[in-house]
Amino acid sequence: MALTESNMFPLGTIAPTFSLPNVVSGETVSLEQLRSSKATVIMFICNHCPYVKHVQNQLIELANDYLPKGISFIAISANDAEQYPDDSPQKMKEVAQALGYPFPYLYDETQEVAKAYQAACTPDFYIFDGLLRCVYRGQLDDSRPGNDIPVTGRYIRDALNQLLAGESVTVEQKPSIGCNIKWKQTV
Repeated sequence: MALTESNMFPLGTIAPTFSLPNVVSGETVSLEQLRSSKATVIMFICNHCPYVKHVQNQLIELANDYLPKGISFIAISANDAEQYPDDSPQKMKEVAQALGYPFPYLYDETQEVAKAYQAACTPDFYIFDGLLRCVYRGQLDDSRPGNDIPVTGRYIRDALNQLLAGESVTVEQKPSIGCNIKWKQTV
C-alpha cells in the first residue's frame, strides 16, 4: 500500500462520461442514467483498502441521508483485479450486498474512467452540480485509520448542503488520502 493523495481534479471541469458494469445488477449503466439534476457524488473506492474500510459505514449513511434529497451517489473501483483479487467484480458484489450499499458499485476494468477523473487514491471523492461541473473534490473528512478523529463525512455533507441551499460550494477542499489505485502493469 502506497499512501497517496488526490490529484485535485480542476474545479469547473465537466464530469467525463462513462458506461460501466454495475457489479450487483450485472447491467452496464452510464453517468447520464445515474446522474442527478441536483448533484452527483462520484467515489473511487475498493474492497481491500483500510482507508475505504474505515469510512464504509459513513458512505452508506451519507448516501442514505442525501439520496432522498435528490443527490445521486456512484461508487467506482478501478483496481487491477488480477493483482488484487479482493477487488474483483465478484468480490465487489459480495461487499456491496453484505454492507447494503444504497448506491451502484461499478467496475472500471480498463481503468480509463479513473484516468479521465485523474483519480489517484481510494477513497477519492468528487461532487458535480446539476450541470455536471465539478464543485468539490478531495477528502470525506479529517478522519484516518488510527487518528481517533470521528468519521462524519463533514466536507462532503457541507458541500452537499450548500448545493441544496442553492449556494456556491465554499467548503475547504483538502486532498483525500488513501491507498494508491492499483494500476495495471504495462509491459
